[in-house]
Amino acid sequence: MADIERIALFIDGANLYATAKSLGFDIDYKRLLKEFHSRGRLVRAFYYTALVEDQEYSSIRPLIDWLDYNGYAVVTKPTKEFVDSLGRRKIKGNMDIELAVDAMEMADHLDHIVLFSGDGDFRSLVEALQRKGVRVSVVSTITTHPPMVADELRRQADEFVDLIHLAQKIGRDPAERTERPARFQTDRRPGSQMPAHGSQNFATAEDEED
Repeated sequence: MADIERIALFIDGANLYATAKSLGFDIDYKRLLKEFHSRGRLVRAFYYTALVEDQEYSSIRPLIDWLDYNGYAVVTKPTKEFVDSLGRRKIKGNMDIELAVDAMEMADHLDHIVLFSGDGDFRSLVEALQRKGVRVSVVSTITTHPPMVADELRRQADEFVDLIHLAQKIGRDPAERTERPARFQTDRRPGSQMPAHGSQNFATAEDEED
């Protein structure tokens, strides 16, 4: 009997949100876990995002709380505010280093890493993981114009999975979206209702590169 493949998911939250939005659907994170549980032994599912700490209300906070109580290892850090050379206020919250360090630390315990990101900065990480004998799949999309995945990352991956092909398996039913996201109260119990992914507005938090 063949050994069951040990899998871990590494989700670049802002990048996945932007990719799914560009394809016109929301991610159902409960279904996403179920899908990859069916493919092997899911060791860990990491979710990375930056948070604006001084906001009175953050639309992503209910999702973060839900993920944290329902099978995801959530990694966050506060965003940094700065003024660019033209005097424009910018928000920066890149999570690449945190994701890369965790992936390298986990590599010896895994057979397969699934990276949900199209960021070309991860090409070197994928190459390093492959040298450790880990198979790496990249999930993003080439169906948008321009594509959401960097060509060098797609070429480096052992397998490229277009997110559009997973939409039927991990997409959220539009009929299930809450009509009043601002009044949603997060139920943190396992199996409780998940907040609507479509209410997030944090995609710009990680737009700036280091």
